[in-house]
Amino acid sequence: MTSQSGNDAFVVFDHVQKSYDGQVLVVKDLNLSIGKGEFLTMLGPSGSGKTTCLMMLAGFETATHGEILLDGQNINDVPPHRRGIGMVFQNYALFPHMTVGENLSFPLEVRGMSKSERQERIARALDMVQMGQFASRRPAQLSGGQQQRIALARALVFDPKLVLMDEPLGALDKQLREHMQFEIKALHDRLGITVVYVTHDQGEALTMSDRIAVFNDGRIQQLAAPPVLYEQPENSFVAGFIGENNALRGVIEKLDGDKALVRLGNGELIDATAVNIRESGQATTVSIRPERVEFKPELMPADAHTVEAQVRDVIYMGDILRARLHVAGQEDFVMKYRNTLGQVKLSPNETIRIGWHPEDARALDPV
Repeated sequence: MTSQSGNDAFVVFDHVQKSYDGQVLVVKDLNLSIGKGEFLTMLGPSGSGKTTCLMMLAGFETATHGEILLDGQNINDVPPHRRGIGMVFQNYALFPHMTVGENLSFPLEVRGMSKSERQERIARALDMVQMGQFASRRPAQLSGGQQQRIALARALVFDPKLVLMDEPLGALDKQLREHMQFEIKALHDRLGITVVYVTHDQGEALTMSDRIAVFNDGRIQQLAAPPVLYEQPENSFVAGFIGENNALRGVIEKLDGDKALVRLGNGELIDATAVNIRESGQATTVSIRPERVEFKPELMPADAHTVEAQVRDVIYMGDILRARLHVAGQEDFVMKYRNTLGQVKLSPNETIRIGWHPEDARALDPV
């Protein structure tokens, strides 16, 4: 989904700032537009500002500066229960003394719905999450995954304009978490609801999102669809935070538009795509994804740059092998390659030549 702006935006943060002490800004001049029906993930490390943004949108925190709009209306002064927003939390936040049905009934009672309408909506919401037979159970009688489904059903039961999810799968084990990712995304696609999702798990964000806003230090570092973030990071933080990444330090030897010639620490020269690089002589970090590195001459692209590498160790990971290399004076350069029949075995301390397509090397800001 493309960037939303202007009148077609459903959620808008307009120059929003947030400070808790009047001095330090935890959110710095945030401008973000989210389209109706979009699944947008706010991704970043702890303290990056993503959860604060979600809490301001929900109404649990107040913006220090700027406006937050929902469907064209300023909601800065609208209390949480009047925003028409569904919430799903990591700890489920279910009432333990109530049954599943009663938990789902609560937000409907607050809205003054009749008993018959409540029953109809509860049944429909439970069916959405395949939990129709659990209406009479209490939360303590359910597994973690079942409780999360109920929390999701409760967020959807009153047909909210918007659903916010704050690390909703963080308490689940890996296998169940991955299963729930697909369930939530399928539900989003089926219902066409607008979802704003907060997580620090980049794999989760790549799997589920239409677009991802990568946060660091209170600002969005990059906002794009998952393939763009992964393939075309705009700075070293995004390159390092989204997926595994190799970072080779060097200096821009020559610059021609978006094409850069980079001199690495050991003096070797490589071509790279220049991103936000202004002049020759500038320090840079060249980003290269481990799976784009090749060591078999017959598989290297015709225009590949090759450099010498010394094998440190090789880790068996089932479907892939992960080699840690010493490259251009730097340790911990990683190469991933498929575990196929007859695969060449690399040995520690072995010297090899590795290469990659020049377009897979991006000259970014130094780290």
